[in-house]
Amino acid sequence: MKAAMTPEDTNELPTVDSVLEQTLMDIGIPPRPEILDRIAAEMRRDDPNFRHLGHLVTADVGLAASLIKTANSPFFGFRGKVHSPSEALMMLGLDVASRAIAGISLRKAFPADIRLERFWHASAQIAALSGWLTQVVAKGKLRADDAYTYGLFRDCGMPVMLKRFPAYQKVLARANDDAVHPFTQIEQEGLPEFPIDHAMVGHLLGQNWWLPEKIILAIRHHHELLALDSVNSGLPDTSRYLIAISQLAEHILQEVTGGSHTREWSKLGASCLRLLNLEADELPSIRDLGAGVLAAVE
Repeated sequence: MKAAMTPEDTNELPTVDSVLEQTLMDIGIPPRPEILDRIAAEMRRDDPNFRHLGHLVTADVGLAASLIKTANSPFFGFRGKVHSPSEALMMLGLDVASRAIAGISLRKAFPADIRLERFWHASAQIAALSGWLTQVVAKGKLRADDAYTYGLFRDCGMPVMLKRFPAYQKVLARANDDAVHPFTQIEQEGLPEFPIDHAMVGHLLGQNWWLPEKIILAIRHHHELLALDSVNSGLPDTSRYLIAISQLAEHILQEVTGGSHTREWSKLGASCLRLLNLEADELPSIRDLGAGVLAAVE
């Protein structure tokens, strides 16, 4: 197995070649929800029919309630409360609404599995913290809705891998406990007959579900020092900031709750702080404020 790249090795990030891409599609990436196709079709119209889309969303009671809840979250800063899917679509705009619906649909795309309950909850916590952190440490660098969406989808390849590969749960445990080697290297070496990792799978799911390119790229490269350390990495600055914000969110989650058991902060934390222009002694106060955000996540 080829060693993982470092910033000193190259200024080019790895890519997923077409053969591997087709192979990854064969492992069971969930199909794109039909409602995302409907929204995309309306976005191409000169005069989108929000009422029609609202009726489509209302047909799924759980989706409708979750979309209203998302629109009323503090990240969007609306003065009034929305009370219907149509109002939520108009207030959010179709682009943001499409991503919100994608995030809501993600969990529904996988069968109920007790192994995934902690994963979904941790993803929701990291998403909430990421959206909040854009207003605290990344003002003007990121949109809260982008950071929130990314937090939900960053590790979306993991449920696919757990479903497809019986051995992946043990491989994942080793990757979470390793404080030295790149996370994705451990995944690839742990599945020698199928050397892929959750970042590759998540990248393709994001493409299939029509997430923005900046979010898709951040999913693909979120375990790579090169992405954080080098302006010549080829990643947009927005993608690099998304990676740094979510790693900080995960670190706060671990500090406050002990959840999301990984060693990634020891490998990537210093680079995240540099990119976000933060000092380590600022983290305790940010963590204490973040505890209040976590307390509101269901």
